[in-house]
Amino acid sequence: MESNKEIISDLKDLLAILNDGKEGYESASKGTDTLELQGVFLKYEAQRAGYAEELRAHIATHGAEATNESGSVLGALHRTWLDIRQALSSKEDAAILDAIVTGEQAALDKYNHYIADYIDHADHIELLRKQRDGILDAMKEIERLRSERSF
Repeated sequence: MESNKEIISDLKDLLAILNDGKEGYESASKGTDTLELQGVFLKYEAQRAGYAEELRAHIATHGAEATNESGSVLGALHRTWLDIRQALSSKEDAAILDAIVTGEQAALDKYNHYIADYIDHADHIELLRKQRDGILDAMKEIERLRSERSF
């Protein structure tokens, strides 16, 4: 069983991932001229901000503080979301959508890793599952949008 300190560290890791996603969606919304995509990206930016607030509150129940509003500067997920920024420079919706799918898959992998550790994360497993399912739904919508467009 993990110590409370390790559980807090895990939750802060997920918080950084959510912040990366929020920043990525914000950048994506600014990087496309397609109004429909801007709306979708802003919706998921707000979703990630809400998820981050939920995790911050749960971290507080474990006696810690999580005040960071930005993502993980050195994390692999951050590098994935940086791909979105590179895609933005070309203003190509296909590249933006591809980068988002990659970022979402990385987030899902991380959530699945912590959810698999059911015993240590039992007091917040439902929260993690809900957030993971929301990320999965977002990825499915992004994939659908990508497949519907002829780029």
